[in-house]
Amino acid sequence: QVQLVESGGGSVQAGGSLRLSCAASGYTYGSYCMGWFRQAPGKEREGVAHIAGDGSTRYADSVKGRFSISKDSAKNTLYLQMNSLKPEDTAMYYCAADLSALCPDSLTAGPESGDFGDWGQGTQVTVSK
Repeated sequence: QVQLVESGGGSVQAGGSLRLSCAASGYTYGSYCMGWFRQAPGKEREGVAHIAGDGSTRYADSVKGRFSISKDSAKNTLYLQMNSLKPEDTAMYYCAADLSALCPDSLTAGPESGDFGDWGQGTQVTVSK
């Protein structure tokens, strides 16, 4: 059984940094596509970043240059380093796994399109002015 557990969320002032972690168990995800998503109250889910099995990455325009997705295959853990945080980054952040080496073409892809079938429970990030 695949399990994804996020951690590292919290409250931070604008301009600060946080690093989110997503520990995977039940399978070795290193060769698969993994992603970070976020959802703020009253808003649709947003794809934040993908990392494919070969390590290639893709970012939403809203986080380019500020966020960095990475993985440690030895620890079976996915990370999201978030710098220069803004109040609009406030959301619940989720990690997800897509059992394919290639990531979907769109950051908006999700279970509705048959992608990213496994999700964590989420970790809250709150950025104050």
